[in-house]
Amino acid sequence: MNLKLKICGMKHPENIQEIAALHPDYMGFIFYEKTPRFFNTEIPKISDSIKKTGVFIESEISEILDKITEFDLNAIQLHGGESAEFCAELKTVLKETNIEIIKVFSVKSEFDFNQLADFEDTVDYFLFDTKGKHKGGNGETFDWTLLKDYPSEKPFFLSGGIGLEQLEDLQEFYTYFSKIGKAHLLYAIDVNSAFENEPGLKNAKKLKQFVDEIIS
Repeated sequence: MNLKLKICGMKHPENIQEIAALHPDYMGFIFYEKTPRFFNTEIPKISDSIKKTGVFIESEISEILDKITEFDLNAIQLHGGESAEFCAELKTVLKETNIEIIKVFSVKSEFDFNQLADFEDTVDYFLFDTKGKHKGGNGETFDWTLLKDYPSEKPFFLSGGIGLEQLEDLQEFYTYFSKIGKAHLLYAIDVNSAFENEPGLKNAKKLKQFVDEIIS
């Protein structure tokens, strides 16, 4: 499958380097204090091919800009209730950079795709995650068949409890999207808690198996 991989919720420097050796396309660092995956240390040297992604929940633009400078971020993931107006302002501020903006939408058993329209011109990618108790890292998948009605031409990340147990389902989902001519829209898989030994500490062996099965 021609998919990108984002590994989110990175926390420990040695583990970051270990996982970076698997060459994911994105690594996510969560700048939200109310999560056990809160990132407040230094990012060790990793390949320039890996896009360092800052995950924010309803932060001020000034804070986002500070983190971009401090950690040399390549992408911004907005995981809260940020408005289209906020995203447009952020895009304007970042217009002279190549920094990507990813907007997260939470899904459970239904989803109103009409809400995407206001964000079409303000972000680079959408990300669909499971709606749950926590802001990410719930370890649960949502009903992916809802995305058969995806009306946009904007590429998206698929997230929410994805682990080794979902390999067959992912293959079926990708095959379905290919049959309807939308495989190019399924841009990336975003993984987190299903590959952890503990919050923020990723299991390299399991992730390598996932990379070998799905991404390679």
